[in-house]
Amino acid sequence: MLTDSALKNEEKLPELRRNYPLFRFVGGNVISFFGDQIYLIALPLIVLAITGSPLSMGMISALERLPIVLQPITGILSDRLNRKWLLMICDMGRCLIIGLLGVLFILEHLHLWELTMAALLIGVMSQIYNTSQFASVPHLVRRNDLQFANSINAGLSNTAVLLGPTLGGLIISLYNPGYALLVNSFSFFISFLSISSVALTPRGKIPSKQSFVKEIKEGFQFVLQKKPILFTNLAILTSMFGTTFFLTLMIFHLKESVHLSANQIGWLVSIGGIGSISGSICTYFLIKQMSYRTLLFLSSVLGGISLLFFSDCHTYIGLIVYNAMGTFMASIMNPCIVTIRQLLTPDHLLGRVQATSRFMAWVLLPLSAFLAGVLAQAIGTHLTIFIGGIFTTLSSVFYLHPSLNHVTKKGEKV
Repeated sequence: MLTDSALKNEEKLPELRRNYPLFRFVGGNVISFFGDQIYLIALPLIVLAITGSPLSMGMISALERLPIVLQPITGILSDRLNRKWLLMICDMGRCLIIGLLGVLFILEHLHLWELTMAALLIGVMSQIYNTSQFASVPHLVRRNDLQFANSINAGLSNTAVLLGPTLGGLIISLYNPGYALLVNSFSFFISFLSISSVALTPRGKIPSKQSFVKEIKEGFQFVLQKKPILFTNLAILTSMFGTTFFLTLMIFHLKESVHLSANQIGWLVSIGGIGSISGSICTYFLIKQMSYRTLLFLSSVLGGISLLFFSDCHTYIGLIVYNAMGTFMASIMNPCIVTIRQLLTPDHLLGRVQATSRFMAWVLLPLSAFLAGVLAQAIGTHLTIFIGGIFTTLSSVFYLHPSLNHVTKKGEKV
């Protein structure tokens, strides 16, 4: 239920096709995400060049994900502080850190300890940024346009998945991964400029200055009471535990086990972007034909199966197909889950509910990333990714909870 103040502010928002502040905001996110896709290719190759060990990659990934435990605090920061300034600070901070890593690697002065410290700092800023970005979108778009806006955001971000890895693979093939990190750094600077041009005016009531403990408790209580949010969080918790095995080891697996070149890996990941774009486009139409419950369940099952097939595939075409299948399913699920949270959460709790949800859903990611490295060292990447696929497939059971049948594009059925 929107307050009178929120309704008045919503009336002032432009219709979606003329919502230029939203487009600039999304554009900044897309540009930084484009750089992230280059980072995704470059970082494992840098770790491989420095250490040659999948265990080291697991350690780096674990450290980058460790700040997930700070999610309840990042939610409070997002609800208390100016979200626009939080976004800008995080963009500029990641710009400087990743740029420094690139320069050090080019000069052959980058060491493992510097990489681990940078991964931890980047992880902290990414958690703050993601929470603030989520809580900012409902301030820029009308409530009825929220699902479509999230689909657009996901679709454009997935366009970056199509183009970013190809460019990253090309840069690495022609030069070295350090230059790819410089491109990633520049993308964060462009995102900084884009976000700075958008006016983010909060709507709804401003939270009282309670203690951090009370505000954290309030976020957890809301999530536990809202069964659609709770059960999607449990599904993501199980799914991401398995998917992180794959994400941590994918580049290592393709490089060391399947023996692909950096350019081939870039093309494979980029073609997966076609699946992501297609899934984002299809989401808007599929949600008109079936419930959130059905759509999330089917996408989760098929996404998990794609990892099982990927783990034992030895042909380049097959790897492309299974990766695209997984990205297609993930890009259907993500905007639906984001929209469910935004629809069911009052404005003054948006940051805390998103942070609480991320904490509950992602708290095992550091363990999963480290465990992926340990298992890969012991039993190989093929079997480790297969085990991850089992967890991801089983997570679909949580989407069968009846409460998800009551979520509509306008909220919950009364």
